[in-house]
Parts: sequence; C-alpha cells; structure tokens
Amino acid sequence: MAPSFDHLREEDLDEEDFDVDEVDISDLREKYEVSLEQGYDAFVVVDGLPVVTEEQKPKLVKFLLKKLNTVGKTREDLIFMPMGDDGKSLQFAFVEYSSPAEAAAAVRQLDYVALDKKHTLRVNKLTDIERYGREGRIDDEYTPPKIEPFQEKEHLRSFLADPSGRGRDQFVLFRGESVGVYWNNEKDQPEPVVERQHWTETFVQWSPQGTYLTSVHAQGVQLWGGPSWSRQRRFAHPFVNLVAFSPDERYLVTWSNRPISIPDEGHPVLTLDDDGKNYVIWDIETSKPLRSFAQLDTPAAADEHGVKKPQKFPWPAFKWSADSKYVARLNQGSSISIYELPRMNLLDKTAVKIEGVMDFEWAPATVQREGVKTHEQLFCFWTPEIGSNPAKVGLMSIPSKEVVRSLNLFSVSDAKLHWQSEGAYLCVKVDRHSKSKKSQATTLEIFRVKEKGVPVEVVDTIKDTVINFAWEPKGDRFVIITTTEPVGATAVPPKTSVSFFCPEKAKKGQVVGNFKHLRTLEKKNNNAIFWSPKGRFVVIATIHNQQSSDLDFFDLDFEGEKPESDKDLTANLLLMNTADHYGVTDVEWDPSGRFVASWASSWKQQMENGYHLYDFRGEQLREEPVEKLKQLLWRPRPPTLLTKEEQKTIRKNLREYSRVFEQEDAERINSADVAVVEHRRRLLEEWYAWRAVTEEELQEEREILGLPADPVAELLKAKTAEIATGEEERVIEEIMEEVLEETEEIVS
Repeated sequence: MAPSFDHLREEDLDEEDFDVDEVDISDLREKYEVSLEQGYDAFVVVDGLPVVTEEQKPKLVKFLLKKLNTVGKTREDLIFMPMGDDGKSLQFAFVEYSSPAEAAAAVRQLDYVALDKKHTLRVNKLTDIERYGREGRIDDEYTPPKIEPFQEKEHLRSFLADPSGRGRDQFVLFRGESVGVYWNNEKDQPEPVVERQHWTETFVQWSPQGTYLTSVHAQGVQLWGGPSWSRQRRFAHPFVNLVAFSPDERYLVTWSNRPISIPDEGHPVLTLDDDGKNYVIWDIETSKPLRSFAQLDTPAAADEHGVKKPQKFPWPAFKWSADSKYVARLNQGSSISIYELPRMNLLDKTAVKIEGVMDFEWAPATVQREGVKTHEQLFCFWTPEIGSNPAKVGLMSIPSKEVVRSLNLFSVSDAKLHWQSEGAYLCVKVDRHSKSKKSQATTLEIFRVKEKGVPVEVVDTIKDTVINFAWEPKGDRFVIITTTEPVGATAVPPKTSVSFFCPEKAKKGQVVGNFKHLRTLEKKNNNAIFWSPKGRFVVIATIHNQQSSDLDFFDLDFEGEKPESDKDLTANLLLMNTADHYGVTDVEWDPSGRFVASWASSWKQQMENGYHLYDFRGEQLREEPVEKLKQLLWRPRPPTLLTKEEQKTIRKNLREYSRVFEQEDAERINSADVAVVEHRRRLLEEWYAWRAVTEEELQEEREILGLPADPVAELLKAKTAEIATGEEERVIEEIMEEVLEETEEIVS
C-alpha cells in the first residue's frame, strides 16, 4: 500500500528517479491556465452605484444587469459587488463580459449613463488600474488638488458685435500659404482681423454657426475662435482628409483614407479599439472620441449596357438629424444605421433594413405634421426597381421608425432628394427613361410634408433632363436648369434652359397653391443656382466653364407692374443685372443676403485668380486679383434669437430703419472724404515747408561759393547780351494758302 502524503518519509523519495521536467502537464495547463489578456480585458469597473444592504443587493444586481446587457452579454454570477464592514455596499462593482470587445463597448456606451434620477454610472476598464496606477504614477500620500484661479473665457461669438456698428460680416481668405480673416467693407478694402502663415496644411472650414474656424493638419484637426483667435479644441486623428460638423456644433466627424494605426506606445486619445478605422465621431465640448467606424465598400453601379461605373465616395458618410440627436449612415443596397447621441448606440439595437436603398436625407428642420401633436425627425429614402417591384420613395419618422408616406415609381434611372430649408416640402427629382432606354426626361414629385396625409404633387411638364434644382430658402419657389443633350463630360458644355416655378395663389381650403411654371429662359450656358439665404433674390451662374462665365441676378418679388399671365402666381420675375467673371469657379452669398462673392480658385484653374464682390442687385462693388487664391468663405451666423412676431415688426418698419442706416452711411462717406482732403492738405503743407528749408540751404551754399543768388536771371542776362552783339534780327514771314470751300457748277 502506497504511503499517504502525511506519512510520506524523505527517504521514500528517490530524487534520481524523479524528474519534474519529464512530467507532462500540458492538458492541465490548457484547462486551468488564466490568459491575462482575456481575463482582465473582459472586466469593467462600474462606479456610481447606490448604497444597498445585503438584502437589497440582489435587486440592484438585477436592475443593473438590464443596463449592462444592452451592450454585451453578462450574468448575475459575473457581477461582484463588494460590501463594507458595516454591511453596506461600497458603490462599485466588477463585471465580467463574454469578450474584451463587449467590455470596450460598455465603457464607450454606458459611461455617464443615468442609472436613475440620482445616480450616474461611471464605467472603466479594469486594465486601466494597471495603465494609470502602476508604481510611480500615484503618490502614497494624499495631496489635495490645486484649484486654479478662475479665468474668464473669451466670447466665441464676439464677431456678431461689429465694432463699427454697421453689422458687417467676416470672411476668410486662403491664399498661398497665408490664411486671413477680414471684415467686409463693401467698396473699400477689407479690414483685416487676423492673418497667419501656415495656419492650415490643406484647407479651412467654418463651423455651421460660425463659432469655430477649422484648420486641417497631418496630426489632426484644430478649432480656432474668440477675439484672440486662440486654439479652442484639438482632435488627434492622424492624416485626416475631411471634416463635418453636426448642425448645432456639438459633434464632429473626421475621415481619413488611411486607416488609423495605433503605435505600440499608445495614442493620446484613441485606443486599440479604434485601430483600422477611418471615421471618428468626436464630442467637441470634451474633445473625446465617442466612436470610430471602418469604411464601407460602396457597390459599383452599372449603366444600361452593364458596364460598371467608377465608385463615388459618399460624403458626408454620416448625416445628422436637425436636432443632432441622431446620426445615420447608409449601407448602400441593404440598410441605414441610426445612432443615438451622445452614447452612439444603435437605435433599438438594430439597423433599418431597406432592400436596395440607394440614398437618404434628413429633414433640415424639426417638422410637425398636421394631425401629429409632437415634433419629429424625418428622413426620406429611395430604392430602385428590383425585379418586378417598382422603385419607391419613403418618408420615415424617427425614433418610431414608422414609414409615414411612401410612393411607387416606374421606369426610374435615378433619383435625387431635395428638402426645403424648413422641411415643409420634399422634392424628389426622378429621371425616367423610355421603354427603349434611349431617351430620358425628368419629373418632380413634391411631398407637402406639413399637410394632412402628406399629399404628393407631380410636376410632369418638364420634357428635358434636369441637371440642377434648388429651393428658395424659407420659401416655396424653386429654380431648375435643364438640357436636351446627354448629361456627361463633353468638349463643349451643352446649352441649357433656366426655368422658374412658384405656387399659384391659394384657393379656399389650401395653405399653398399648386406649383406652376413661371418663366423659362432658353439657350443659356448656366449650370449653377445660388439663392440668397433670405430668399427672394437668386443668382444663376455659369461656373467651371472656359467659354462662358455669366452671372445673372434675378428678383422674384419685383414691386413693379405684373404681367397679365402672372396675376394668379406668387412671384414677379425681373432680371436686375448681369455680370461676367472670367474663370469663375465658386459663388457664395454672405449670411445677411446683402452681398455676393464670386471667385476663381487656384485649386481648379491657375489663371486670373481673385474675387469679385457684388451687392444683391448685381452691381459690382470691388474686383480684387489675388495670386494663388484657394478659398473664400463667408463666416456663417447662428440662428436669430428674435421671435417671428419681432421679425415681422422689423420688416413692417424697415423703411424707418433704412433712413437711419442711409444717413449713417452718408455721414461715414462724407467723413471719409473730409479725411482724404485733410490728408492731402497736410501733405501739401509738408511739401512747401520742405521746399522753403531746402531753398534757404541752397542760398547759403551759393553765398559761400560766390555764385549768384538767382542763377536763372543771370543766364538770361548773359544770353540777351550775346544776341545784342551779333547780327541784326531778321523777320521771316511765311504765307500759307488754304482752300476753305470749292464748288463746281455746270452751265448748259
């Protein structure tokens, strides 16, 4: 019988016969060995829990489990909640998830999430203890934090208070390696605000409400603002190519065509979870990333002959709802993923499945439909014809994901979605082909979103292909540009037609009348439409065209006599002015709607770079050649704080305000003229004083050298004496005859 461990004697052990290295324990090691990476990376620490007793603990664990399972899988037995000596919990718990990825998702999506009205969760990785608390990083003795004295921050919207009191707007110029911000001074030279060399590496961009100026660098993105133009935020996304803001400037999307690569020593902000991703969505206030995404492969479309067209890069890839509570991304052909902010969790944990979906657009404003008590976020989408199923346009409400209106379409080649700025109308521009697919025409399907049942009005009087469409901001009129020739790259740009549409006067029971054709201008070269941000005025332009560079300025509310044919329409069209800017590549209105800038960018053409400035009537105020001009961007303004009633009162009394402004402008011009005259008079007086001093010095030098005081008089005297001693003067007369008039008369 073998001895037991307790009775085993040392002499019973033969060290020569026993070799530990020969014992095979690989099966035991595989079964029981703990992988440090898996064991710790799948754990999170949840802080901010309420204090409970041992009896209340199971109830809290079950309640907490509902939150934890929204981002991954865990169980009650995988939640460890330490208890204190007094029998009460210590307000934190250790939680084990099924994978490190789920633990990372919990940190990203559950941190700062409210557990109830009094408690907010703080979620961190367990491995952060090693990361931040390793030896030497934390002092053994507690040192109270140093509270910095309060420093008043700069007002980021100080640009709204124009120091001149004239309500001027700012614009940014990017030329060569210099970036400058200027006040617009109409006919005078712009007044510089700030100018810096090498401020950006690729381009500049304003935030939607003008608070920040964005500069783009290889290391990431920086936001600048305030009176001192100091750096306000920094987002470290390496090799960033493009940026996009949410409408309320709370979030930022950055994209790089090079996937993120996290070095071995780590990254200041990004983590290993972001490795290999192309997009990052940031919280601007905290400068922290909310979530990152990899780039999706866009399926290549085929033309009617089955030839695959080159893929188009979708930008912006993430589109924002009007209230910035949701951001959505298209997975072309299958679904739309909608994420809730700021947690960036997928709405209802699933994407919206829409077979064949090609594109979608959010309504630019929060809409309240007739018969619906609450405001809602809407987006529209369209799908092509699949098999025997027709093409379809849908209008979906979020967060309910209810399709509130849909429309079937046939013989569809392509569709484009155009929202009106207030979300009152949605125009679906549908390109239709004939049965033979040899000819193409366009129809406009207009959804009246705010009316009961969302009725759809069809404008099918257009026989040609529409290449451009634009709604009037805050209005109900639109302009289209059409062509009879095939759309595509051609040596000579095709001739186009410009058509204006407006509603007819509303009849009984109607809010807005049906849309009618107002006017068409034939045989034009125009290809772009630029509405004033305040509506009414529109510039129809020809850009990126070496043969033509027209700018036509129209007024749709001309106060003169209205043609008889337009009596029942809500517009009166007038061509106010025409201009020509050779090589123009871009046109943009200032946010006030008073001025228009056109410029030729060196990014698109190298010749005659510079900009022209016009007023809203098309009168040129200034022409400024600028070498290597790349960008000219007006600084946007935030939405007005005035109510609709206050705005209506201002419009009603606009003539009174205008008199005051005109008087101020006249005084400013007169004062400028007086200043110029005074400056010239001062220069003249300085010249006379300098001349008097110089003549005195010359007189002294002549006396010293023994020269005459008046050398000119002496020379004349010497010349006269020389002539007197010579020959007598001779007078030479020359007689010239000239025929003033000659007549010829024939006598028979």
